[in-house]
Formats: sequence, structure tokens, C-alpha cells
Amino acid sequence: MAFHRCQKKNRWVFGGNRSGKTECGAVETVWLARGIHPYRENKKDVSCWVVSVSRQVQREVAQAKILYYLRSDQIVEIVMSSGRADSANHGIIDFIIVKNALGGTSKIAFKSCDQGREKFQGSSLDFVWFDEEPPYDIYEECRMRILDRCGHIFGTMTPLKGLTWVYDKVYLNENNDSEMWYEQMEWADNPYLNEEEVKLMCQSMSEEELESRRYGKFIQYGGMVYPEFDENVNVIEPFEIPLDWQCKLSIDPGLNNFTSVHWYAVDYDGNIYVVAEHYERGKFVDYHAQRIKEICQRLNWHTSYHGMYEALIDSAANQRTLASSKSVAQLFYENGIIVNTNVNKDVFVGINRVKSYLKNAEGQSRLFIFKNCVNMIREIKGYFWGNEDSPMKKDDHAMDELRYFIMSRPENKKKEVPTQVQKHKEKLLRKVRNERKISY
Repeated sequence: MAFHRCQKKNRWVFGGNRSGKTECGAVETVWLARGIHPYRENKKDVSCWVVSVSRQVQREVAQAKILYYLRSDQIVEIVMSSGRADSANHGIIDFIIVKNALGGTSKIAFKSCDQGREKFQGSSLDFVWFDEEPPYDIYEECRMRILDRCGHIFGTMTPLKGLTWVYDKVYLNENNDSEMWYEQMEWADNPYLNEEEVKLMCQSMSEEELESRRYGKFIQYGGMVYPEFDENVNVIEPFEIPLDWQCKLSIDPGLNNFTSVHWYAVDYDGNIYVVAEHYERGKFVDYHAQRIKEICQRLNWHTSYHGMYEALIDSAANQRTLASSKSVAQLFYENGIIVNTNVNKDVFVGINRVKSYLKNAEGQSRLFIFKNCVNMIREIKGYFWGNEDSPMKKDDHAMDELRYFIMSRPENKKKEVPTQVQKHKEKLLRKVRNERKISY
């Protein structure tokens, strides 16, 4: 229902096998074509494509679902590519003409990716449904088909191909497209699956297989660095941060690479909030410093005793740049920002500390990211282990400065309760010390 209610122009459902994702696409297509969608503006004389991986998959999946949700009195005509219209389920449908509740008719045409990009040219469409992941060139061609009608795209798929273009463009939303949206579904969301069969299937699959085939998640060899991250828990709506929660900024500087800056707050219980971000590349320190100060003023961020803003920064900032005889740290200082380069850069210890904040041993989260920090959210979702047990060096600028900040926090160690034996030993030790003092 979240998918059906969504008003975005590019929306996707990533679901495990048999999770019910195709039902979403079929129902959405029929509602729109029939002009009876309960949550979107309806049109008459709708024209759309249903795109499958192959003709065979079209017949077995998307086509069968469309026919299931259409009554015979709602169908005006079925035109076949192969087979007979009076036995459409057993053949390959070219298109279906259906009655539109607003008057006139709508056309649901079927395409398959194995036809090639050229077969996707020339038409003007109101929407396209991708049943499973299409090649990128076909996706781009379909985007052109909906342009003149201000149309929309939706897709339903199980991510079995690894980190493809869908991972970058949709899941990570690397272009920060405001019209991009997705939802994830898993076996537990389908009430019609047999619980015992689900249990047996889980026992026969590897952890990586379960991630994609059950939960509809993208996987990479080695896995995510932060599988503890849950967007529904760790990403929150922004709110006004109290002045005494405000802590420090953390900076990972770059010139050709991105300069990543985030503002961190800590509440009375030690929970960390990432409340704002600056994330740009190809600019010099004076530009970044000015943007940092503008955001600080907007947030009414506290200054140090000498009226400057305080930040942690990568120790590499002590080095001079090719463009200046001064170090990056000096340049920030001259622009009103005191940077502390004495940060702990131990990657593995830092990762474990971040993990403990995302979800501790009791299952509690102590790290919360404001949803406006889109680049940090994108990076944390795309942070994977590479070779030799090291994270992949790709889009990790926010991940580095997140570690710098969390490593600067005191460890939240539980105070050990002494046992009766320890108490007795302490008592004897005190007695011995007192006797020695008396003898002296």
C-alpha cells in the first residue's frame, strides 16, 4: 500500500522471490489503465508498457497477473504476437485494449528486454512497469517515452545481479533525484506463504542468498560493512537540536574528491545525531569554510571561547596542498574554523565502534541520521567490504569522518559489579595495608 500511495514519478519495489512484488506492479497497471486508481490522478485513454526480461517470462508472470486482475467484460480486445486471443494465457500477448472508467479505452502493451533497445523507440506513454530489472539502455529509452506526457515509471524486482545500475541510480539514488523512491518486501510480508516451508527454505540457503532471495536486498561479495544499519530506525525526521546537545563538526577534506562535513549532536543519554551536511568537490578551502559558516549560522551552532567553530579533521590536513604553501588545517583556521587533526584513524576499531552505535548488544540504536543528510545515508548503504578484509575505497568520505567523530567519544563501558570474592579480597588487602602502617 505504501507503493500504491506513493506519488513519486520513479518508484520501485525490491522484494524477495514470492514476496508479492509482482502483485504490486500488476494491480498498479490495471488501476491506472482502467482509470480507477484510488491514490493517483486518473486519466482516460492511457497508453503504457509492461516490460519483462523475456517473452517466456512475460507469459508466465506479468501477462498472467494482468489477465488475473482484469474481468472479461473490462477487456475490449486482445491482440496476440503468438497464439489465440481466446486462449491468451497460453500464448504471447502483444497488447490488450481495456475499458477506461472515465470514458474511452486504454492500451496495455507488452515488451521484452530480449527484443533490444531499438524496439523501445518511437512511442509516447503514460507509464512503464518493469517486471524485474531491465538493461540500463532500455530503462533510459523508456524514460524518453514518458517525457512528453509527464508520465512515470515503476519497477518490481528481486536484486539477484549484484550492484548494478539499479543499485546506484535507484537504491543509492546517487543523483539525489527527488522523484526516486523505493520500498523493500520480504517473505514475512506475504501471508500466503507456508511458515514451515519458509523455515525449510531458510535452512537450505546461505546468508547471502537469503539477503537477496528472501529480503530483496542488494548483495556484494564480502557483504555490507554496516548490516546493522536500518533506514527505518537510524534515519529520522529533522528536529531543532537544543544548544547544549551541539557537539562538533567532522571533516574529511578533498579537492578532486568530495569534501564531506557533518554536524554532530549528543543528547544526555549519549545518543548521537547527525543533523546537517555539506558535501561538495572541486572547491578550495575558503569556499568550504564559507559554506560551513553559513550552515552553522542557520543552525545557530555554538562557537568556541574565541568565537570560532570547532571541527575534527583527517590528519592529512596537516600537509600542504599543491595550490598553497599552507596546510589545509591552517587554511581552515584562517577562515574561522579550528580543526583538530589528532583523530584516531584505526579503521577496524572505528568500524566496530560505529556498529555498536547503529545497534548494540541489546539491539538498541544510539546513532540517528537526519533524513536531509542524503549523502551520508547513500554512503552507509553502499559501504561494502572489498579484498583483504578492507572496506572498498569508493564513496567513503562521510564514512571516514563519521568514524573520526565516534572515535572521539568516550567509550560507554559498563561499571563492573564486584563479586563477593572480590569484595573479600579488597577487605583483606585494606586490612594488610592498615597493619603495615601501624607497624611502621
